[in-house]
Amino acid sequence: MFEEAQYFAPVAMQEDGSVVVELAANHPGVADPVYRERRNAIAALALNHIPGEPIPEAAYTEQEHEVWGLVSRELAIKHRKYAAGEYLEGCRRLGLPEDRIPQLQEVGDLLEPLTGFRYLPAAGLVPLRDFYGVLEDGLFHSTQYIRHHSVPFYTPEPDVIHEVVGHANALASDRFAALYRLAGAAARRVETDEALEFVSKVFWFTMEFGVLTEDGEDRTYGAGILSSYGEIEEFRSMDILPLDLSLMGTTTYDITKYQDVLFRAASMSHLEDVVGTFWATCDDDTIARMVADGGADRGAGRRRAGAK
Repeated sequence: MFEEAQYFAPVAMQEDGSVVVELAANHPGVADPVYRERRNAIAALALNHIPGEPIPEAAYTEQEHEVWGLVSRELAIKHRKYAAGEYLEGCRRLGLPEDRIPQLQEVGDLLEPLTGFRYLPAAGLVPLRDFYGVLEDGLFHSTQYIRHHSVPFYTPEPDVIHEVVGHANALASDRFAALYRLAGAAARRVETDEALEFVSKVFWFTMEFGVLTEDGEDRTYGAGILSSYGEIEEFRSMDILPLDLSLMGTTTYDITKYQDVLFRAASMSHLEDVVGTFWATCDDDTIARMVADGGADRGAGRRRAGAK
């Protein structure tokens, strides 16, 4: 069972009020005391943020701005080749800076007149229902830290490049923003944890790792692929299945590696018709039936694969 919407390093509040981000032993920045102190300070900004107040500014270093500039420029090149047209239109509308990390408050100020979305700072784990539910209100939980400078094209966790390059550009599109809001409404409507997990998995295989067909080739609109320098070059070689809500909602995945199973919409309109309609109308009973269908489909697939 999922406990959060995304994978983050745990954040702990000490008895003296200080904040500590617990990086894994293999994290690129674990042995860098300067980076660890930066992570602690940035997490504290989110924990101390008062809802409704402006988001506190993270005092990014020149080195951190350089990482943003390098990665965002390289990703922009790949986006022209691999990204869905609706996402590219969002990039054009939003106009993120390429030479510096934008503050989350700034990103919200750019987004709000376009689609009504704003950002909320996240220090670490965000409960699943909280993360998705506020999407209906046009709010998106986001980290503020950036990956370690020693490996600019890799991050073991969602950072500000993923949250802003991947998601904000999509949120600048009216059509994608509408889908995000529908996902939030669905997360609030369902009551059981199992149904909520199903909704979140459909989000994962669409808004995070979705593929659609444009002009006869596969293009991606998923923030997880669009913010990954390596995965964006590999996604076309993955096992890409047609949109199937029952399978998407019951398929397990591993966030720590490239996704080996993806789902393809025939077009942007097809995505809206299938996934948008699901999020707009789903409830616990319909999802329970779909879970049963998804399990049956996977069992049939295993039987077919084992047949001689």
